[in-house]
Amino acid sequence: MKKKQKYIGIIYIILSAFCFALMSMFVRLSGDLPAIQKSFFRNLVALVFAGIILAKEKVWFSGKKENVKYLLARATAGTLGVLCNFYAVDHMILSDASMLNKMSPFFAIIFSYLILKEKVRLPQALIVAGAFLGSLLIIKPTVGIFSSPAALVGLLGGLGAGIAYTYVRVLGQKGEKGPFVVFVFSAFSCIVTLPFLIFDYHPMTGMQLLYLLLAGLSAAGGQFSITAAYFHAPAKEISVYDYSQIIFSAILAIVVFGQMPDLFSWIGYVIICSMAVIMFLYNKQTGNS
Repeated sequence: MKKKQKYIGIIYIILSAFCFALMSMFVRLSGDLPAIQKSFFRNLVALVFAGIILAKEKVWFSGKKENVKYLLARATAGTLGVLCNFYAVDHMILSDASMLNKMSPFFAIIFSYLILKEKVRLPQALIVAGAFLGSLLIIKPTVGIFSSPAALVGLLGGLGAGIAYTYVRVLGQKGEKGPFVVFVFSAFSCIVTLPFLIFDYHPMTGMQLLYLLLAGLSAAGGQFSITAAYFHAPAKEISVYDYSQIIFSAILAIVVFGQMPDLFSWIGYVIICSMAVIMFLYNKQTGNS
């Protein structure tokens, strides 16, 4: 049963990576709009979908008061992660912002150790580090990342995402339902960003609205999938597969934007795929999957 849970977790986190790659593509296609406005529509669609699922299945809060603080912690950290990431994308070179966002798997492992006491073996840490180094070859951060104030905001985004994923795992272990976790996060994010949207709304064309709705739809798929992933397996065993988002993004860049990766990027893709295979084999050999 434990073996099956790990496989399911891997499938879900790869699916979430694909959905988030689609989200980034649609956000880019939506053009020059405020980050908070993009964030609001990103979460609004997920809120509607989660609400429909909850109403259909009649599944709401588990009734455990202890889960309230974890739900709020997940929603707060997740909202911080999204807003900081979008801010970094708007104020930094895109590759630099992507690199900082990809710190989230590291933070997820660290906080899983601190909060859940899930022990991390050295090989697992090295494999995730290897995947991160592979991502550096693809996104090629510049020296500006060390001097830009936006870099600190971007790093906070990765930190927020890592903490959020850890609390998703906590809620899964405590019997909370995935759709309700997504609903609370999406509602919290919409409430936080709504005042800014009201006072600083930028008019949109029909196509921009469509792209943002598609971005929200993709984000909803990513949220449901990554929530399910961390419900099924610990971060130390599946977080490395989150780097597949970079590969999906590269494929979309070629197909949609005609951007062909260079030699270093291809080397990075090979490294990331290799780390994923090594993690899979390591978990299988040690009985973790």
